[in-house]
Amino acid sequence: MNKLAEGDKKEIVQRIIRNLLDVQLMRLVRIEPIWGYKITQRIKADFDVTIRHGSLYPMLIQLEEKGFLKSERQRHGRRIRRVYTLTSRGEEYLEAYAQVLEEQLK
Repeated sequence: MNKLAEGDKKEIVQRIIRNLLDVQLMRLVRIEPIWGYKITQRIKADFDVTIRHGSLYPMLIQLEEKGFLKSERQRHGRRIRRVYTLTSRGEEYLEAYAQVLEEQLK
C-alpha cells in the first residue's frame, strides 16, 4: 500500500473539519471548557485549518440550542468570555456518532 502524500492527508483532515464542524467542536469542548477564540486557535494549531468567526459562532449557538453544549459567561480580567461545556446529551451524541462511523467504515 502506498503511503498517503502529506498534501493528501492535509486535504482529508481539512475536509473533515469543514464538513463535520459540529462534531469537531463538540470533541474539542469535551476535552475542556473552552471559548470561541481558543477554539479557533486550537483548530489552527491541531489541523492547520482556519475557522472564521462567521462559521464558528452560529455553529456554537446551534449546538447550544440543540442541547449538545451549554455556555456561561465568565470574567477573565477585563474580558467576559462565553465558555462552552459539553452536556450529557452532547456526550451521548458523540458516542452514537462514533458507533455509527465505526459501523460504516467496516
